[in-house]
Amino acid sequence: MKYVMRQAVRQVGKPRAAGEQGPRGPGAARAGERLAHVDALRGFALLGILVVNIGFMASTYHGTGLEDPRFDAPLDGAVRWAVAVFFEAKFFLLFSFLFGYSFTLQLASAERSGSRFVPRFLRRLAGLFVLGLLHAVLLFTGDILTTYAVLGLVLLAARRIRSRTAVRTAVILFAVTAAAYLLLAGGVHLTGGGAGGEPGAAAGAERAAAELRGGPGSVIGENLAQLPDMAFLLVFFQAPAALAAFFLGLAAGRGRALADLARHRTVLVRLQWAGFSVGLLGAVVYAHANLVHPGGSYQLLALGIDVVTAPLLAAAYAATVLRLAQGRFGRRTVAVLGPVGSMTLTGYLAQSLVGALLFTGYGAALVGRMSPPAVLALALALFAAQVVVSRWWLRRHRYGPAEWLLRAWTTLTLPPLRRPATPEG
Repeated sequence: MKYVMRQAVRQVGKPRAAGEQGPRGPGAARAGERLAHVDALRGFALLGILVVNIGFMASTYHGTGLEDPRFDAPLDGAVRWAVAVFFEAKFFLLFSFLFGYSFTLQLASAERSGSRFVPRFLRRLAGLFVLGLLHAVLLFTGDILTTYAVLGLVLLAARRIRSRTAVRTAVILFAVTAAAYLLLAGGVHLTGGGAGGEPGAAAGAERAAAELRGGPGSVIGENLAQLPDMAFLLVFFQAPAALAAFFLGLAAGRGRALADLARHRTVLVRLQWAGFSVGLLGAVVYAHANLVHPGGSYQLLALGIDVVTAPLLAAAYAATVLRLAQGRFGRRTVAVLGPVGSMTLTGYLAQSLVGALLFTGYGAALVGRMSPPAVLALALALFAAQVVVSRWWLRRHRYGPAEWLLRAWTTLTLPPLRRPATPEG
């Protein structure tokens, strides 16, 4: 994908929920209450991010337009298809939507406490940027925190935007980005841009794998070498869509859409119908272009389709999780996903740390040595471990470690980390 986008241009990617006020029905949140179903949604988003990111960490062929020749069994291909259809380019949109939604909670919290919002939010963005930069250089180049930190400045500048204007801005961003891909696809087609992987991609993938299996200096050097390509991908693919999702989250937060889900059941059902039909169809086109016909105008066309259909599938996922969290299996859904969602920054960084220890010379150096089914199984096992560890940690602490560090920097205080002792211990 990086190759085809670069060639086309040449030729023509959390604060704690504070609760909300407003009209309330059964189960609606009061001011200051945590929204357990929002935490569950964050936890689900973190699972999807893990499944995508660990694929990039496990294979240097990922994203080159070529399949790793060591893993060409039918089951390997089936897993690649499943991840491309159901996970890729969907879950960062959920994260981005929740970032915009949480922004409105921070605004409301600052108004209630009478604190100065802008300096605190700027410190928060600076903290995210530094964490993201360290994350990209030391652990995994596919960082989203730096993108959020930069786009957060846009969100801050637009904090007084009306909800309808925010939604229109999001629609325009999606539409303009999709149109740009379609124009690039036409340009590549007219100039005879061919399909297929980038010349020398296989040799480059093997070289990168060898570097990542080396010592810490070799790993960091390779990460630095990959940063320009990754920045290109983030700027031209993830950033516009993430900003659009920011604005949708801001509009949803302004309307307190997640505070009383009972009032929005019909909307959630419609999102499921649209996402699991149109959104899923677009995901199949995206996967077919990336796995069967990478490079050239078709992949650009598929990316344009994905820009407008991936948000629908992401919305369907969100609607499904929210309905589950409010339904018969609500307690179980929240119990499993909620603790992970309460400390997503810690979870996100921990996933990359474990991945780096497994796949690079920091530890086992398994990059290029695990099949796609094994990588997927590893992702699920790691997430299950995160569920257990998160529940254990939050029984004893108020925040995740990274959340506490970011909160301390944002507020310039040392907030209490441990929970008060109880008679049960």
